[in-house]
Amino acid sequence: MTAVGATGRRRDVRGQLLRLPFYLLALTMIMPFYWMLITVFKPFSEVTRQPPSFVPEHPTFDSFYDPAWTPHRTSAAHTNGLFQRFPQVSLGFWRFLINSLLITTTITVGSLLICSLAAYVIAKHRIRGRRVIFLVIVASMMVPWQTTLVPNYVIVRNLGWLDTYQGYIVPALAKAFVVFFLVQYLHAIPDELIHAARVDGAGEWRIWWRIVLPLLRPALAAMSILIVLAEWNNFLWPLIIVQSDRMANVPVALARMNSYYVGAQSEGAIMAGALLASLPTIVFFLAFQRHFTRGIVLSGMKG
Repeated sequence: MTAVGATGRRRDVRGQLLRLPFYLLALTMIMPFYWMLITVFKPFSEVTRQPPSFVPEHPTFDSFYDPAWTPHRTSAAHTNGLFQRFPQVSLGFWRFLINSLLITTTITVGSLLICSLAAYVIAKHRIRGRRVIFLVIVASMMVPWQTTLVPNYVIVRNLGWLDTYQGYIVPALAKAFVVFFLVQYLHAIPDELIHAARVDGAGEWRIWWRIVLPLLRPALAAMSILIVLAEWNNFLWPLIIVQSDRMANVPVALARMNSYYVGAQSEGAIMAGALLASLPTIVFFLAFQRHFTRGIVLSGMKG
C-alpha cells in the first residue's frame, strides 16, 4: 500500500508539472483583465502611482461617474467618468451599448434563421445544382473577408445605408460557416422524418419551423456564441460605415474615446468602457457554454 501510495503521489506531481505551462498561459490571459478591473475602481491618484498598486486601496466608482466633476471646473483629482462623456450624443455611452445590443441581437437571430433555412434546403431537398451551390458557399470561406470591404462599402454607399442600422445588419446576415456547419448537422436527421411530415400534410415552412429548428437547437446554440462574440466585438466594418457618434457601437466608441480624451486622467474611464464591453460576451459564453460544447461534439459525430 505504501508503494502504491508513493507511485500515486509521483503521478500527481508529474501531472501538475505537465499542466504548469497551461497555468502560465492562463495567467497571461487573466492578468490583462485583472489589471483592467482594478484600474476601473482606482482613484486617479492611484492610477498614476509609481510603482503601481495591484489592489485598489480606496475603491471608487468615479471611472463610471464622478459626482465631484463639473465641466466648468477642472481638477487634477477629478475627471469626467464614462457616463459623463460624449455629451453630444443622447444617452451618452448608454447609446453605444444599446446600438451594440440591438445590432448583435438582430444579426444573431436573423443569420441563424436564414442560414438554417438555407441549410435545410441544401441538405434535405433534391434541387438541381444544390451541390454546386454548397461548394460555392464553402469556397467563399476561403476568401479573406478583407478583400470584400471595398465592394461592400460601395454597395452600402450606393444604397444610402452609410451610418444606418441597415448598413450594420444586412451585410452580416450571410454566414457561410454557419450554413456549412448546419448542413453537416442536418445530415444526421432521417429523411423519413421529413417525408412523414409531408405525408401528414405539413408544408415546407411548417416542417422547417416545427421540426427542423427544434432538432437544430444544439447547433444553433453553438453558432450563436460565435456570432455574438464576432458581432459584439466587430470594429473594422462599423469604423468604415459609421460617420456620426450616435451610430457607433461599443468598440468604435472606445476607439474614439481613446483619441478624443488623451492622458492619464482618461485611463480609468477607458478601462470602465472596456469592462462593460467585455462583460456581456463573458456572461453569454458562460450561460451557453454547455450548449456550445454539445453542439460542436454532436456536429462532429454526425457529420
